[in-house]
Amino acid sequence: MADRNFVDYVKICCRSGKGGAGSAHFYRAKYIPKGGPDGGDGGKGGSIIVRGNDQVWTLLPLKYRKHVIASNGGNGARNNRTGADGQDEILEVPLGTIAKDAETGKVEFEITEHGEEYVLVPGGRGGKGNTHFKSSTHQTPRYAQPGEPGREEWKILELKVLADVGLVGFPNAGKSTLLSAISAAKPEIADYPFTTLTPNLGVVDHRNGKTFVVADIPGIIEGAHEGKGLGHRFLRHIERNATLLFMIPCDTDNIGEAYKVLLSELEAYNSELLDKPRVLAITKCDLIDKEFEKLISSEFEFTIPTVFISAVTGYGIEKLKDLLWSFVDRERTVESIE
Repeated sequence: MADRNFVDYVKICCRSGKGGAGSAHFYRAKYIPKGGPDGGDGGKGGSIIVRGNDQVWTLLPLKYRKHVIASNGGNGARNNRTGADGQDEILEVPLGTIAKDAETGKVEFEITEHGEEYVLVPGGRGGKGNTHFKSSTHQTPRYAQPGEPGREEWKILELKVLADVGLVGFPNAGKSTLLSAISAAKPEIADYPFTTLTPNLGVVDHRNGKTFVVADIPGIIEGAHEGKGLGHRFLRHIERNATLLFMIPCDTDNIGEAYKVLLSELEAYNSELLDKPRVLAITKCDLIDKEFEKLISSEFEFTIPTVFISAVTGYGIEKLKDLLWSFVDRERTVESIE
């Protein structure tokens, strides 16, 4: 997917339809000059509805649609006829989309399943016709309810990529190269910072037809939790990944310090991210030999599962995939039990 077509944040003005007015009509027919009330109810105003669609990957269709307006409900009519309901406006969004109130920032709901629906802004209720107000002591009510007005509210839709594994690392850590090596995804790869400006998803084929999804996300820098670099644009997406794969090049001056910086940025943004399973990949190992690999291992005390890899030569890739699958499979088992 081209970078310009990937949109993960939109702010839209939503206006739901107003309800139709009830009718204050009285039945009239030949030889029945004073029939009783027969005014119908007004129709319900259209709502703004958000629906999950697993075939949609971006919020691009909403980028240039700043105003979403649902139609009004029809008025009630004689013979107890109810007005037509207003047409709902249904917004198809990718899985992983959350909706927020633009003024308060409060999260209202999140879409995680195909076909899942939530009402973003409800339409106004239709007014009751005068039939409802007839009683034994009041046979000719000459009034009916007006319809409820619609609501106009600003909403934020924000996409957080759903994936089994999220790649965490500094710019040029080899994340895009790894994704292209283990999946059919073709992210842009170049020797300069922030080559990846938008998330890329790749489906990894494992043994015996097993698959899992890996997300290559814009690189993190120190201060990202404050919005530096691509800041929140990166960290927002990492929240929805079940397992985190930290990637640090073998030629990094201090691997231990680099790992701590990555951890501290995640913790500063959202401390719950540290509860996710973590794996460490030491990348670009085609640049070193076995002796240097042992030297790195002796200098850095690994506290999480660690694999030395080279996406260029394929060194350590199968071992990494086996390790990642063990975490993914465990996570899926826990979710199925819950």
